[in-house]
Amino acid sequence: MTPETITTSVPARLDRLPWSRWHWTVVIGLGTVWILDGLEVTVVGNIAGRLSEQGSGLQISSGGVTGVAAALYVAGACSGALFFGWLTDRFGRKKLFMVTLAVYLAATALTALSYQSWWFFLFRFLTGFGIGGEYAAINSAIDELIPAVYRGRVDLIINGSFWLGAIGGSLLSIVMLDTAFFAKDVGWRLTFGLGVVLGLVILLVRRQVPESPRWLFIHGRGEEAEELVCSIEERVTAQKGAPLPPAQGQITIRQRRSIGFGDIAHTVFAHYRKRAILGLALFVGQAFLYNAITFGFGAILTRFFGTSTSHTGYFFAVIAAGNFLGPLLLGKLFDTVGRRIMISSTYLLSGFLLYGTAWLFGGGHLDAVTLTACWAVVLFFASAGASSAYLTVSEVFPMETRAMAIAFFYAIGTAAGGISGPLLFSHLTSSGVVGDTVLAFQIGASLMCAAGLIAAVLAVRAEGRSLEDIAAPLSLHTTTPAAAGTGTGTEAGPETGPGAVTAARKATKAKAATRRTAARRTTAKGAAAKNATAKNATAPKGVTPKGTPAKGATAKGAAAGETTGPTGPAEPSAPAAPAAPTDKGSGKGPDPGPDPGPEPLTATAPAD
Repeated sequence: MTPETITTSVPARLDRLPWSRWHWTVVIGLGTVWILDGLEVTVVGNIAGRLSEQGSGLQISSGGVTGVAAALYVAGACSGALFFGWLTDRFGRKKLFMVTLAVYLAATALTALSYQSWWFFLFRFLTGFGIGGEYAAINSAIDELIPAVYRGRVDLIINGSFWLGAIGGSLLSIVMLDTAFFAKDVGWRLTFGLGVVLGLVILLVRRQVPESPRWLFIHGRGEEAEELVCSIEERVTAQKGAPLPPAQGQITIRQRRSIGFGDIAHTVFAHYRKRAILGLALFVGQAFLYNAITFGFGAILTRFFGTSTSHTGYFFAVIAAGNFLGPLLLGKLFDTVGRRIMISSTYLLSGFLLYGTAWLFGGGHLDAVTLTACWAVVLFFASAGASSAYLTVSEVFPMETRAMAIAFFYAIGTAAGGISGPLLFSHLTSSGVVGDTVLAFQIGASLMCAAGLIAAVLAVRAEGRSLEDIAAPLSLHTTTPAAAGTGTGTEAGPETGPGAVTAARKATKAKAATRRTAARRTTAKGAAAKNATAKNATAPKGVTPKGTPAKGATAKGAAAGETTGPTGPAEPSAPAAPAAPTDKGSGKGPDPGPDPGPEPLTATAPAD
C-alpha cells in the first residue's frame, strides 16, 4: 500500500493554543505518575530498616532492600522503558500509558503481599517494569500535547512532581512504621496498598486524556487527528470566550505505519550524534546521583547519626521539598533564559555544592539536621537539571523516534548509574567508614559536573520552538509557508531528519533544473540567429542558405562568432545553446536575463 502524503496544520494549531483547563487535564492525568514513582522509591528507602528487623514478615537485610531490590527495580524500569517505548511509537501513546499504569498497579499490589524475599525482589522488578514504560509513554505524550512556549516549565514541573510522591512516602512511612499504630509486619504492606489506591484514581483521570494528534497524522489517521484538534480548539475557545490566533503554517508528510530499529538507530546515532552524546551525559549524571545516593539516605542517617528508622521520613520530607521547589521555581527560566544556560548551570552548581557537602561530612561538621539542609540545597538545583534531561531527549529527536529515544537514554543512563550506583553505594555506606561515603558523594558530584560541561557546549536552544522545527519528522515531505501575514510556516530548523533533507534537496534540484530549461528556451531565438550568421559565412560567396545576400557578414567574422551591422563588428557572443525554430525573419530573441540559479533548501543538513 502506497503511503499517503498529507498536508496538515495540526502541530501549529496545538502550539498556538493558550493555556486552558484542557491542558490541566493532560498534566493531572499524565504527570501524576511521577508522584507514584516518588512514593515507591521513598517508601522502599524508608522501610529498609524495618524490613530487616525481626517480626517484619520477611527474611531480608537492609542492604538487600537498598541494594539488590533497588537495583532490580531500576533494571525493571530500564527493561520496561525499552519494551514499552518501542510499542508506544508503534501503537500510540494512549494505549501504552494505560497498559503501563495497569502493570504498575498489579505489581505494587503483589509487592504488598510479599512473604519471602524472592517474591519481594520479583515484584520490585515488575513494578519498575511498569514505571519504565510510563517514562517513555508519558514524556512523549506530554511534549506533543503542550504548546511550545510552555513545554519547558511544564515538563520540568511534571518530572519534579516525583518529589511530591517522595514527600508523601516520607510522611506516610512515619505513620505506617510506628508500631503504636500498626504491627511490624503490617504497616509497610499498607504503605504499598495506598500506592495502589492512588494509582487507581490516576487511572480514572487518565481515561480523559486523548491520543497525541501528532502521532495520529503520521500513522495514517489524519482525519482523526483533525477531528481531535477541532474538538480541543472548541473547548479552549469556549473557555476563553475569544477566537484563537491563526496557526503559523503547515507541514506535509508521508504517512507511515511504523519505523524500523535501523532507521531509529541511524537517526539518533548518525544524524544526531552530538545530541546523543548530550542525552547520555545528562542521564548518567542524574541517574547515579539520584538512584545511588537517595536510595541509601535513610541508611546514612541511621548508621552515622543514630536516627530512628521511624523518624527518617521527617528528614527525607525536607529533602524532597527542596527537590520539588527546584523545578517549580526554576522551570520558567528554561523557557525564557534558555535551555543551554539553565541545563548547564543547574548541573554544574549542584555538582559543586555536592563536593562541598562531601567535604563537610568527611570533616565531621554535619549532623542529621545540617546534612539534610545541605542535601536540600544541592537537590534544589539538581532536581531541575535532572528533570531537564527528560525534557531534552523528548524534544530534540524526530517525532517517530521520540518514545524510543526517551526509553533508550533512560535505560542506558539509568543502567550505568542506577544499577551499579545502588549496589556500590550500599556497599560504601554499610562499611561504616566515613571516607567511603565521602567517595560516593564525590563520584556523584563529578558526574554531574561533567554532564554540565557537556551541556554548556552541546545543549540545543529549543525554547519556544515547535517540535517539528527542532527536529523535522522522518516522514517530512516538504513544507508549506503560512498564509501572508500569519508567519513563515513550519519549516525545518538547523537540524532535521535525513528523510527531510533528502526530499528537500531532490525537490530543489528539480525546480532549479526546470527553471534553467525554461530560461534556455527563451534564448533560443537569439541563439538561432547567431548560428544562421555563422552558416552564411561558409555558404557560397554572396549567398545565404535562404538565398539572401549576406550583407555585412564576412567569413572571418562569422568564424570568430562575430556579427557586423552597418556600423561595424559587435562584441563576441556567448556560446550558443542548441538552436530552436525562430520567428520568420527575426534575428533577435527576447533577453532571457540572468540564470536564476537554485532555490534555497527548505531543510538543511544537521550541524551534528
